[in-house]
Amino acid sequence: MEGKTELELHSFVICAYGESPYLESCIRSLLAQTVKSEILIATSTPGPYISALAEKYRIPVCVNHGPAGIGGDWNFALSCSGRPFVTLAHQDDIYDPQYALQAIRHLQAASQPLIYFSGYRELRNDRQIASSRLLSIKKLLLLPLRVRPFQASRFVRRRVLSLGNPICCPAVTYCMTNLPQPLFTSPMKSNLDWAAWERLSRLPGAFVYQPDSLMCHRIHEASTTSQIIAENTRSEEDYAIFRLFWPKWFARFLTRRYRTSESSNQL
Repeated sequence: MEGKTELELHSFVICAYGESPYLESCIRSLLAQTVKSEILIATSTPGPYISALAEKYRIPVCVNHGPAGIGGDWNFALSCSGRPFVTLAHQDDIYDPQYALQAIRHLQAASQPLIYFSGYRELRNDRQIASSRLLSIKKLLLLPLRVRPFQASRFVRRRVLSLGNPICCPAVTYCMTNLPQPLFTSPMKSNLDWAAWERLSRLPGAFVYQPDSLMCHRIHEASTTSQIIAENTRSEEDYAIFRLFWPKWFARFLTRRYRTSESSNQL
């Protein structure tokens, strides 16, 4: 990929749904990046609100007329760009100005990268939180992936994922040329991303991890994760993922322990 500019290498595709009051903040954070990337909006719910913001900031809108649902929307969003590196930007989140530059640099430096992901902060009631019990646990789980050779180790990647999902989905950039398509094949709602990481952990390639916090993930009552937790779907999906790594008895034990983290996604 030598000789290509950042604009030719990387896209932000914003997954927009309904009328999020945070969408404009997300757009502005992407326009404020230190390197210029392609920016697109992908949606299965087109309407005047999304159209007005897209027109204001001159961002193309791609409308999903195919399979609906989270997996269908994410797969469609990935297909909207022809760039080799694609970040699915969630409409409620904001990205630090250095995110795109760091993603591109780290992916270019890696051998056969599958995904890149950074550390993140939480955004609660417009207040950024850089340290919490949940964030500390995730950083601890990801410690082995700070060692570059371990990033390409199937054993290490699977051990990291076997105790929980420490990878923040909106902090991920996908190396499209090295990934199976469609990427999101699980019918899950809460753990669709964790199921994808588990699938990718079986493949040759690298999980490129940068521990620096380069984006803010917003926690609010209307978020999909918060709604799923309220519907009590999360624990069932947690158990299903743990069973991919562990026998039933230990998967049940981990699910009970993991349930305590659900409170971190509620205000």
